[in-house]
Order: sequence, then C-alpha cells, then structure tokens
Amino acid sequence: MFAVVIAAVFVTNLDLFVVNVALPEIGRDYDGASLESLSWVLNGYALVYASLLVVSGRLADRYGHRPGFLLGLVVFTAGSALCAAAPGTGWLIGARVVQAVGAAVLLPTSLALLLATTPQQRRVGAVRAWSAVGGLAAALGPVLGGLLAEADWRWIFLINIPVGVLAFVLGTRVLPDVGRDRSAPMPDLLGAAMLTIAIGALSLGLVEADTWTWADGRTIGCLIAAAVLTAAFVFRSARHRAPVVELPMLRIRAFSAATVASLLFSVAFAGMLLSSVLWLQDVWGYSVLKAGLAVAPGPLVVPPLAVLSGALAQRIGVGRVAALGNVLFGLGVLSWALLVGTSRNYAADFLPGMIITGLGVGLALPTVIAAGATAVPPARLATGSAVLNMSRQVGAVLGVAVLVTVLGDLGGQNDPLAAFRHGWYTVAGISVAGAIAALVIRPAHAAPASAPAPASVPVPAATQASEAVAAPPTAR
Repeated sequence: MFAVVIAAVFVTNLDLFVVNVALPEIGRDYDGASLESLSWVLNGYALVYASLLVVSGRLADRYGHRPGFLLGLVVFTAGSALCAAAPGTGWLIGARVVQAVGAAVLLPTSLALLLATTPQQRRVGAVRAWSAVGGLAAALGPVLGGLLAEADWRWIFLINIPVGVLAFVLGTRVLPDVGRDRSAPMPDLLGAAMLTIAIGALSLGLVEADTWTWADGRTIGCLIAAAVLTAAFVFRSARHRAPVVELPMLRIRAFSAATVASLLFSVAFAGMLLSSVLWLQDVWGYSVLKAGLAVAPGPLVVPPLAVLSGALAQRIGVGRVAALGNVLFGLGVLSWALLVGTSRNYAADFLPGMIITGLGVGLALPTVIAAGATAVPPARLATGSAVLNMSRQVGAVLGVAVLVTVLGDLGGQNDPLAAFRHGWYTVAGISVAGAIAALVIRPAHAAPASAPAPASVPVPAATQASEAVAAPPTAR
C-alpha cells in the first residue's frame, strides 16, 4: 500500500516543478505562444489546487478516503493524458485544470490512508517518509523535466500515465476502505468557487494589463471583481459551518503573520523560478536539459538548511530566521540583476545567486510553515496547515502574474536584460516585504485549546496531507 501512495504522490509533486522548466519549450512548439497565455499553464493548476485542497479533504472524510484517492488518481491521470495530447495552449490550460482537480483530491487522501493503516508509534516516521517525496520531487524536478522535455515536452505528462494506471490497479486491491463519515457537514463549495474566481480575476487583470492597458475597462473590471468576490468569500466564510478558511484562526497573531509571510515568500519564489528558466532558455539559449541542470543547485541546498533552521530558530527566534531566509533569497535574486548580462557566464554570474536563493528557501520556508502550524490549537493543526499551503499556492499564482506583468510592461522581447532586471528587482522587493512580515512572528508556542476556533466544524483527517505538502519533512 505504501508504494502505491508514494508513487501517486511523487508524480503529482513532480508536475509542480517539471512544467516550469518545460514552459519555454511548450511556447516554441505552439508557434511562439505569448508568455501571458503560457502563464496560465502554471496558474491554472496552482489556482484550482489551492481552492480545492481543503474542500476535497473534507469531501473525502465524508465519502471515504479510498474512493477519494482512486478518483483523484483517475482524474489526475486523465488530465495528464489530455495535457500530452493538447493541440494548443487553451487545451493545455484546460487539461492542467483537470490535473489540479485530481491532485487536490489525491494528496489529502493519500496521507489519510497512510495514517489509518500505520500504528501510532510509527506515524511520525511514516509522515516524514511521505513528505520526503515532495523534497525529492523538488530536487529531481528540474533535471528530470529537462531530460523528458529534451526528447519532447509531452513526455513530462506521458510519464504519469503508466504510473497512474498501475497505481490504480494495485490500489483497488490493497487500499483499505476507511474514513467514511456521512454526518460531517458538506464543505463550502460555493466559497471555494468564489475564491477561485477572485484570484483568477486578479491574475487575469495583472497578466493582461500590458495588452489591455491599466485604464482599460476589462483590466479595471477584473480588479473590481476580484475585490468584490474576496469580500463575499470572507463574509461567507464567517457564517458557513465548514468554510474553506476558518477565520477565527486568523486572530492568532503568529498564525496570521506566518500566513502572510508564506504568501509573500511564495510570490517571490514563483517569480524567481519562472524568471530563471525563461532567462536561461530564451536569452542565454540553453537547452531545456541544460536549463534544468542550471536550476538544480538551488533545490539541492534546501534540505540541509531546513535541518539547521530548526536549531537556529530555537536560539534566535523563528521570526528572525524566517526574515534572514527572505533576505538571503532576495540577495540571491538581486545578484542576478547586478551581475547577469546577455553574455553567458553561468559560474560567475548566475550560479552564486541560485545557491543563495536555495539557502534562503531552506531557512525561510520550513520555519514559516512550522511556526504557523504550531500556533494553532492541536485540534486545528490539519486545517491550519491546509490554509498555510493554500496561501503558498495563491502566492505562486500571484508571483507568476506579477512577473509576467513586469516583463510585459517593459517590452521584454525588445530589451530582455532591462526587463528581467526590473523583474528581479521586483522579486527582491517582495522578499523584503516577506522579511518584514516574518519579523512579526514570535517564537512558536502551541496555541491553547481555548484559542478561537469554530467548534461545530469537524477537522477532516484527509486534510492532514496539507501539512506534509506545505513543508519539507525536516521542518517537522
């Protein structure tokens, strides 16, 4: 059973990284599709995944983890097949949305099944092993994505199909039927839709502002729609029995600060990753494989720093460690703006910044996630972690949108160096904002059981997967 769960989780995590590396190659195959349209290949996935993570976990608790896992596997595999067969950008974006629906169901139920069949004394080790898959996918993603896309970018999706089919066949035989509670309230599906459309409208307005202009009615309409729907989402969440976001948790200072810091860091991280891949392939002319290898040193330095960050946080405080990580991350990106030129000099100009950003990720991300997760009452650990993970995915959507906006506003194709430098300055500035938000976080102490939380809302076991998705295993 463990092998089935791990295989399925690995391919879903892998897709978060391989698509970034292959994005320029996809654009060339689609007759030079614009960066604005290609950005939705990334954002469509992250947006739907973020909105459905909590909802799908609660639905799985109501109707069963085994059928939820198998359904998620089928949907994700079918979405992968549709991605591989997509004849154009619009079809690929739609197929990525299908993939995201499957992943949002698959990941929460996978850990719930693992916990249900693991003895209490072995559960910590099982969770660490499960979550280590995310770190492995992050480390292997750029290189494996480069290898597959070097042959044809469609292979980054085709490889999921045999894994999905085999996992489904074995899963029907070995997975236990657990976690069925029909008395649990239905999750807020309308609220999830409101959140999806709100963030989507904001991203659309940002991405298309260069084409439409900021004064265009369509741009203004998108921004207004995002604001109105966000307000409606907050209003509804305050009154629903099983909301997507439990608002009382946001009154816990450490948790709300960690959520904001997580969102800002994810905005910067998404902008950094996409900008580096675009620069290496579109400006320096690297092959997709060479670009994957060039990006890999950053993820590789994250695990050891994640281990050290816990001890360092105990000595100087979680807020300072997280802020230091943000500052290092920003300095790494800033070094590209100051050093990188159109002449290729990877070792001197690009590699140092990539390593420094990896150091920043290793210090900031696990520290912020751990601080936020431990700030909520024990009964709300899974839900709080889901909110933190959702903030990361929303940040990823906004990070891609912001970068595309900056590159578009400055005419990236006419003067790529100037455009990318402004993009890197923007990412570095967002990192500074993340550092300021992180400083608000105080040394983590578990919130008392009396901390505000809507007692009428049962905590879904399936959404415990959000904790493992949200942070590297070394953060726990």
